[in-house]
Amino acid sequence: MTDAAQNTKTLVPGDGYVQSFARGLAVIRSFSAEAPSQTMTEVAQRTGLTRAGARRILHTLHALGYVEIEGRQFRLTPKVLDLGFAYLSSLPVWSLAEPYMEALVKQVQESCSVAVLNGTEIIYVLRLPVEKIMSINLGVGSRLPAYCSSMGRVLLAGLADDDVERILAQTDRIARTPRTLTTPQALLEEIRKVRQQGWCIVDQELEPGLISVAVPIRARNGKVVAAMNVGMSTSRVNRTHVEQQILPKLLATARQINDRMVHSGSI
Repeated sequence: MTDAAQNTKTLVPGDGYVQSFARGLAVIRSFSAEAPSQTMTEVAQRTGLTRAGARRILHTLHALGYVEIEGRQFRLTPKVLDLGFAYLSSLPVWSLAEPYMEALVKQVQESCSVAVLNGTEIIYVLRLPVEKIMSINLGVGSRLPAYCSSMGRVLLAGLADDDVERILAQTDRIARTPRTLTTPQALLEEIRKVRQQGWCIVDQELEPGLISVAVPIRARNGKVVAAMNVGMSTSRVNRTHVEQQILPKLLATARQINDRMVHSGSI
């Protein structure tokens, strides 16, 4: 069953649950880089809906301007970006963080990103790239697994152990490289270490040749609300360089963002 289909079948008891709305979101999520254009039947298969149900939702999205139709093919329109922009614009931290991230990128000449936790994954909400160092094409809205990414481990470290264990149990913990930690116990120990030291380095666990370092961004109450990282190629840097040269600058940038959030009255 696809992720979109699983989401439509999630049991949410109570009168406040609007199933048709949940199904509409599942249809939107069924489109991806692997499936940018779909037929009605393909949407139904990906979401677990009947063909008639998929038809009603697709034509509703078309009437609202979120989907375009060409022959038998359906595609999302740029209007869908309004949904994500509503989230970004509702939290001023992203606009507050960007100038500090720009300064950091100029200083270290490496890409810098901010992400938030969503279930077992992280979602990129800001990214300032220098050059392409990953085979994964990352941008705002991109998702990566939390268990093997530096920002994911920082975000998991902001949770209680019980919550971390639950998320790890729900995660498909595949070995993306020979270095990837996959067992719940090893990951929990690493996340506890990240929680204690306040930062995380992931060295070629997400992808061969990639090393990244991440730190938390906190709300005024101290809660971790996002993570910020710098990603680098191991052909240019090693772990010692990251710890001694990149990490202090990244921590300083995070402190600037946190201070700015406090003074501005943001989250």
